[in-house]
Amino acid sequence: MKIYITGSVGSGKTTLAKHLATELGLHHFETDNFVWKRAPGGDIRNSVEQRNAHLAEALMWPEWIVEGVHMDWTDAAIDQADWIIFLDIPLKERKRRIIKRFLKQIAGAESANYKPTFKMLQKMFTWNRYFEEKMKPVFVKKFHACPDKAVIATSSEEALRILSEKIKCN
Repeated sequence: MKIYITGSVGSGKTTLAKHLATELGLHHFETDNFVWKRAPGGDIRNSVEQRNAHLAEALMWPEWIVEGVHMDWTDAAIDQADWIIFLDIPLKERKRRIIKRFLKQIAGAESANYKPTFKMLQKMFTWNRYFEEKMKPVFVKKFHACPDKAVIATSSEEALRILSEKIKCN
C-alpha cells in the first residue's frame, strides 16, 4: 500500500503517518527530510537534485507513506499513491496545535527537527497562512481530479474512518 498525506503545519500529518506506518507496517518518509539535511549546528538545504533523488529513492519501496506540505515536486508520490489523505483541519485548530507544540518543545517534552525559537513559531504561523491562501486551493483541485483515491478530512479520526471504508470497498 502507498499512502500520501498532506496538510498545513499543525494539521497532524506526521502523527497520522506514524500511526498508519505502525499499524500497516509501512515505511514512513517526511518530505521535510528530503528538503533538509539534518545537522547538529542547524539544517542545511539539499540541492533540488538531492531532494528529488531522496523522493525517488523513497518511492522505490513497494509500500510507503510519504507525508508533507510540499507541492509540485512531490507529484510523483501523489500519482503513485493508492490513497491520498488531505488533512483539512480548521485554521483555528491548527494555530492552537502550533502553539501547543511550541510550548512542549520549549519545555523539552517534545523533540523537533529544528530549534524551537520565537522566530520559528512566527514562521509556522506565516506558513500556515500561506498554505490556507495559496496552497490549499491547488491541493484541493489536484485531489478532486482523483476522487477514487483521495480522502479530504477535517480530522485525523475522520480520515481514518473514510480511508478504512474506501479500503473495504476495494
